[in-house]
This record gives sequence, structure tokens and C-alpha cells, in this order.
Amino acid sequence: MHGTGVPLVTPITDDGRVDHERLEALVDWFASAGIDFFVPCGSTGEAPLLTADERTQVVETVADATEKPVLAGTGHEGYEPTLESTEDAAAAGADVALVVTPSYYGSDDAALGRYYRDLAVESPIPIYLYSVPKFTGFPLSPRLVESLATHENIAGIKDSSGSLESIQRLVRFTADADFSVLVGHGSVYAHALDAGADGGVLAVANAVPDLASEIFETHHSGDAAAARDLNAAIVELNRTLTARYGVPGIKTALAHRGLEVGPPRRPLEPIDEDAAAEVTAVLEAALEA
Repeated sequence: MHGTGVPLVTPITDDGRVDHERLEALVDWFASAGIDFFVPCGSTGEAPLLTADERTQVVETVADATEKPVLAGTGHEGYEPTLESTEDAAAAGADVALVVTPSYYGSDDAALGRYYRDLAVESPIPIYLYSVPKFTGFPLSPRLVESLATHENIAGIKDSSGSLESIQRLVRFTADADFSVLVGHGSVYAHALDAGADGGVLAVANAVPDLASEIFETHHSGDAAAARDLNAAIVELNRTLTARYGVPGIKTALAHRGLEVGPPRRPLEPIDEDAAAEVTAVLEAALEA
């Protein structure tokens, strides 16, 4: 995986069902905006709020709607549910599995290392590690990642810590392996590319896929300074959507861009009018920058 990936929101109908027709439309819109690969059933996709069958169906819809690579979120708290979800995602058309760090009971590096190695042995598709301490409270250690990077079926990591130090260490420690490092924090995208990251999976790309893609393409063309300038223009939007309002804010931003994706799934709730006005204003400022 390289380039700009979008962690797809999951469209939901007013009566709480997954809206596959709108999901297909989203995939088409993102592809036309320059997105390089798709990530269904991640944190932004409300994966913890979907049933196992719904996750598989979402992956199948996305895979059927695009020729671009699909990196499907398959992580659960337990090994067996994660393996089953990974097998189901592979059967549904996913190319790679994104496996979040189990965190409910807490595990040390040795246990996590065994967890990921065992999963990689049994998985029918390559796996990406997923470190998102905002939700798990537990960042994957770069040294642990270094020890996993040489496994033939562990292909990379999405690091959503927002730490450039972490990205720099991951890039350095895995440089000799066939392993890609993806940044999961939109505010530091260009800086992570400067540090050697292969791309990003950015929640803010739901709202501004064209701008997120342009950051990568500009950097890839050799103009790192211009890429950083482009990135600076979406920092406030990224903060508003991720740190302040989360999935409900992202769905509001998509509606403002003409893509109705319905409400968030319970227990999440839509943001109020004042918050929606703030999201709209910050989004417009980013688009006009």
C-alpha cells in the first residue's frame, strides 16, 4: 500500500441499516478525487458498531465497486473473532487486513508479538498492524514492529499516534524489510512523507479527498515544501473533524459536499446545529485555501 487511502465512513439509513447504494456512490466519488486505496471497517467506518456480517458485506460492496486495493479492518478484541473476520474479508474481496491492537485486557509486547505472528501464519491475506492509541490507550512499540516487519505475511503498519518521532523510528527500524509505514493522522501527513512514510490513511480524506491526494502527489513529484503548505491548509479541518467531533462531524462534512451518508450509528449521535455550522465553516476555509 502506498499513496493516500481513505478510511471510509459507513453510510447508515435513518432506520439504522447499512446503506450499500450510498456506499457504492462514495467509492466512485473518492476514486474520481484521486484516492489510491480504500479502507472499509476502520475506526472512521464505525467498525465497532457493526455486526460481523455487516462488516463482511461492507467489504464486499467496496471490493465490488473498485479496482483499487482494499485494506479491510478486521480486528476484534479476541484472536478467534479477528481470524474469522479476516478470512471473511478475504473471501469478500479484500486484498489486505488491517488489524487493530487488542486492548481491553491489556497485553505486553511479547503477547502482542505472538498474537500478530500467529494471525499472520493463519491469515489468507497479508496483514497490516494498526496502532491507534487514542482508542486503545496502547501504542504499538516501534521495536515490537521491527521484530514483526520481517514476517512474510505482515506487510505494514498504520500508525495513528500523530507522533512524528514514532513514524521516524518505524521507518528507520523497518527499512530493510518489505514493509510499508502509513501515517494515520492528517495534520502531519506531509511531514510523515518527509520522514519516509509510504502514504497515509486519513480520516480527513473523507471530507477533502482531492486535497489529501494532492499532498501525496505534490510530495511524490519532488516538491516537499509545497506539500507541507497544502497540508497546513487542512490542519484545522483535521483537528475539527477528528479531535472535536469525530465520525458525526465527518458525516456532516460529507453532507455539505453533497454526499448524504445518513446518521452515525447508536450510541453516536448527530452533532447539533452550532457544531454543524462550525464544521461547515472550517471545511469551506480549507477548500478555499
